[in-house]
Amino acid sequence: CRPNRGNVNSYFLAGRAMPWFAVGASVFSSNIGSEHFVGLAGAGASSGIVLVLYEWFVIFEILACAWMFLPVYISAGVFTLPEYLHRRHGRGRIRVYLSCLALVLYILSKLVVSIFSGSMFIQMALGWNMYASIIALLVVTGIFTVLGGLTAVMYTDTFQTAIMMIGAVIVTGYGFNEVGGYSNLQTKYMNSVPSVRNENTSCGLPKQDAFHLFLDPVDSDYPWPAIVLMSTIGAVWYWCCDQMIVQRSLAAKNISHAKGGSILTGYFKLLPIVLLIFPGMISRVLYPDDVACTDPTVCEAVCDNPVGCSNIAYPKLVLELLPYGLRGLLMVVMFSAVMSSLTSIFNSSSTIFTMDIWRRIRKEATQRELLVVGRVFVVFMCGVSVLWVPIIKSSSGGKLFTYMTAVEGYIAAPLGIVFLFSIFWTKTTEPAVFFGLIIANIVGGIRLVLEFVYPTPSCGEFDERPQILSKMNYLYFGVMLLFITASVIVVVSLLTSPRNPDELKGVTWWTRYGQETSGETIECTNSNVNNDITLGTQNRLEADTEDKEEKTACQKILTVLFGKTDVHQVEEFQVEKRRKFLLQGKNSSTLLNINAILLMVLIAFLTGYFS
Repeated sequence: CRPNRGNVNSYFLAGRAMPWFAVGASVFSSNIGSEHFVGLAGAGASSGIVLVLYEWFVIFEILACAWMFLPVYISAGVFTLPEYLHRRHGRGRIRVYLSCLALVLYILSKLVVSIFSGSMFIQMALGWNMYASIIALLVVTGIFTVLGGLTAVMYTDTFQTAIMMIGAVIVTGYGFNEVGGYSNLQTKYMNSVPSVRNENTSCGLPKQDAFHLFLDPVDSDYPWPAIVLMSTIGAVWYWCCDQMIVQRSLAAKNISHAKGGSILTGYFKLLPIVLLIFPGMISRVLYPDDVACTDPTVCEAVCDNPVGCSNIAYPKLVLELLPYGLRGLLMVVMFSAVMSSLTSIFNSSSTIFTMDIWRRIRKEATQRELLVVGRVFVVFMCGVSVLWVPIIKSSSGGKLFTYMTAVEGYIAAPLGIVFLFSIFWTKTTEPAVFFGLIIANIVGGIRLVLEFVYPTPSCGEFDERPQILSKMNYLYFGVMLLFITASVIVVVSLLTSPRNPDELKGVTWWTRYGQETSGETIECTNSNVNNDITLGTQNRLEADTEDKEEKTACQKILTVLFGKTDVHQVEEFQVEKRRKFLLQGKNSSTLLNINAILLMVLIAFLTGYFS
């Protein structure tokens, strides 16, 4: 019902007017979806607490995004992250490639996982037909994403974050009460062995290092050097360069609200060990025959997956432990998690498609056309989601969270290296980042295809896969891709000519804030992208548009659905507005810096305690 959603800036960036609590809650809600309730709790049941490093160490990236990356994005005046690389390097091919890659990643690592985990809970909780449940969920999610834009998504995320937190706290309380507290959980977890297992193997036995973070660097499933690097440098792409996450911060009122939102998100990220991982471990303690099953026949009967059933840990705990009423509340929690993830994916993917791909196809598109395309693309994504359901079922492995981290490590992690070099090294060239990313994606894609062709054998089976799969841990492979990307970028940059200082105004850390004066046109050097307009012209066009707004009932409905009809394309984020966004008072700056330092101290303490 809010009126400021009839143009591109309002629909895709919420009018750049979101307060800090909405930014922080929306970022957290966009990240913590049903895949975490299913995948992270399942990881706790099968492997212990080690994967909480993906929750704690990424806080450094969350803070870095607001303190170091966001000022550059704002200075560049961009809607999307592919658009930033275009302005930074001056050629359109990196923008198009990155846009297409982002849409593929949304399908492989976000959309597919969210739908799979959500459908699993719906089936266990309600016994509904999976396809009918998913279609109904997508229809509801799509409606308020299409009609509301980012403002509706972010306020909905804020509300759903509160629901998720309350529900998760209730489950954790019931779980610890059932097992008798944390000390009893440690003892009982180490004895949670399924009754049906091969006694001649270690299959079904809990990991001896389940309550430790830094595992053996050679023989463990999550070697500590690799997981530390992948949860820090390897996660830069997600927290600092991913449209779905950064878009929330770009929508903040100003840099102080963006930083405040990142700090709130950081505090939230300290909680998953208590709210998700420990409940997963409690579920194994209470239901070892189901959650910790290793016999393929038993697992097939329990969860329709012969590889293992650790993914059902959280839904099992909710449905078996909680009384009626609270089960309903937790169903709302899970549905909220699914919907918050889907709304974020739909809005961000439509932003990328509209602003980075469609505008290249239709250079003279009006705002109404761009908004129509964005909304239609959301509908298209809903259709793709339903078509992907049988593929999700056939390719689901025993550990959902491992699948997520593997896909992101093979395909997406090199993006972080590209952005790091683009922002902080002025000599980085376009051929360097383009070919560095291409080479890393080819190598990572080959490994991903091999993993689909040669799936991980079940526990106790002989591993006959190629040595690149059986001998090299997927996390170490991800680290190797990071070094390959960085090496290619450095070498090619030294062999090619960098852009001159005038072309780098406002697009790197060292040239941020922009050097243009008020009223100047903000231009890209590439002649194919010349959509920029002056502040005075923009104001006149906005005024003309308001004066000529349609009056008939039919035209008013079209305006509600598809925005105002105007002749210009996109309202640019003018230089004066950029500078105003980046202004920060001394008191607010001090308060935010103190909170950021406190947050990092808490991470250090918790890491030392559980190491």
